[in-house]
Amino acid sequence: MEKLKVGIIGLGWVAQVFHLPSLKKINDVEVTALCDKDKSKLKSVGEKFGVQRLYTSFEEMLASEKLNAVTICTPTDTHRSIAVAALNSGLDVFVERPIARQYSEAVEIAETVNRTKQKLMVGMNNRFRPDLMMLKSIIENGELGEIFYLKAAWVKKLGSNNPWLTQKEKSGGGVFLDLGLGALDTLLWAVNFNPVKRVSAVTYNHTTKSVEDSCIAFLETKNGTTLNLETSWSFHVSGDSFSCEIFGTKGAAQLNPLRINKMISGEVVSVTPVKSETPQNILKRSYEIELKHFIGAAKGLHPVISTADEAVQRMKVVEAVYKSAKLKKEIVLK
Repeated sequence: MEKLKVGIIGLGWVAQVFHLPSLKKINDVEVTALCDKDKSKLKSVGEKFGVQRLYTSFEEMLASEKLNAVTICTPTDTHRSIAVAALNSGLDVFVERPIARQYSEAVEIAETVNRTKQKLMVGMNNRFRPDLMMLKSIIENGELGEIFYLKAAWVKKLGSNNPWLTQKEKSGGGVFLDLGLGALDTLLWAVNFNPVKRVSAVTYNHTTKSVEDSCIAFLETKNGTTLNLETSWSFHVSGDSFSCEIFGTKGAAQLNPLRINKMISGEVVSVTPVKSETPQNILKRSYEIELKHFIGAAKGLHPVISTADEAVQRMKVVEAVYKSAKLKKEIVLK
């Protein structure tokens, strides 16, 4: 089988820790070229991973290389221009979340996907966590009954390696776009993306200026399911954490670690699988499975999971969250 030629644009920690090692493991993939504006980083990463074709301009890379696909791991303000250029060049695209800074940019990318008929996948690695995939199948089998309440909390200290995250013109928003979008996607994915009907949110700026460092949001879907999201860069907690709880009429489940309880003969009984993995291994595997899925989709083996059209709908909810926080009132989505 001919190898899929892939270029990687942006060589931050996501590219170095997850994309390059994961893609290098796939037999029918050749990481052909790398692109980053930082020449010293570009040189060192190229040497480390054995990639010789190096570019500081993504336009030059797209024009010079015979690629099949690219992965985009750059700051959010560049996503629209790179994705549109790559799609127009006949390439399939994997772009890390968020797809763009705002709804209008996401729409432009989705329209380009639909016009060019190329494949685009947005990075939502939580969907590919082994524990969440198991939980999704349990929900779909009806073992938890009707899901009526879900909540997720993602707390992470803001590192110094991505200063652009707190610059609104580059990031588009603060912690909700950085962490909340992934948590939101996880909860909506668990209930098969029932459309969000209304949103109420509050944001805080305790350690940041132009973007929020904490966000609490309540959402209701059209079928009456309630979602609760807590995200923060500044909560005074001992370490980074991601947690998720799902409540149904017959049982409940939570992460991390995975626990499943069901009501059996009038008593709450644990039916948690015995096997468990470390959070670090689960995170690593989620990226490996996700990128392998993208490669399979690019080869025409299956449809894309986490499409541009889905991302447009998520960005509509993101804008409602920010509007609710700004106006201090509930926003109803149409």
